[in-house]
Amino acid sequence: MTQDAYILSNISKPPFKAGFIGILGAPNAGKSTLLNNIVGEKISITSKKPQTTRNRILGVYTTPSAQLAFLDTPGIHTAANKLNTRIVNAALSAIADVDVILMLWAADSSMSFTDGDQLLLKHLQSVKAPMILGLTKPDRLKNHHFFPFFNHWQRLIFFFGIIPF
Repeated sequence: MTQDAYILSNISKPPFKAGFIGILGAPNAGKSTLLNNIVGEKISITSKKPQTTRNRILGVYTTPSAQLAFLDTPGIHTAANKLNTRIVNAALSAIADVDVILMLWAADSSMSFTDGDQLLLKHLQSVKAPMILGLTKPDRLKNHHFFPFFNHWQRLIFFFGIIPF
């Protein structure tokens, strides 16, 4: 192959992209369910019981032009014992290891912020990686609450966008 043919063959191909996305949020925000849906397999356990995920779980989604590695993390909450402290620290350590952060927040009509949400926000305020807010369980959200909720989050941290799942 000549040099000109090699250059032309590379121009016609879109560049391949790859990156790590950390899925963070409170217990039962839907992190494991989302990961299972993205990869199309049940690779992360799901349960109504909080703190089912105790380690980071890696799921990879591949397309012809990209490979996205998703890290499902344990739920971030106010730890009451040493085990829960280690679980929360495992989740927070993912912040330093990813290119993008997908913070999941489970919507409900009360629109209240838990201690875990406040803890996560505290850690995210100094993060340089781009962040996206994922709104899970949007069927629980009343339409008139959506915009004040989004504005509240945007005042605390800049999110590149909000995605309802």
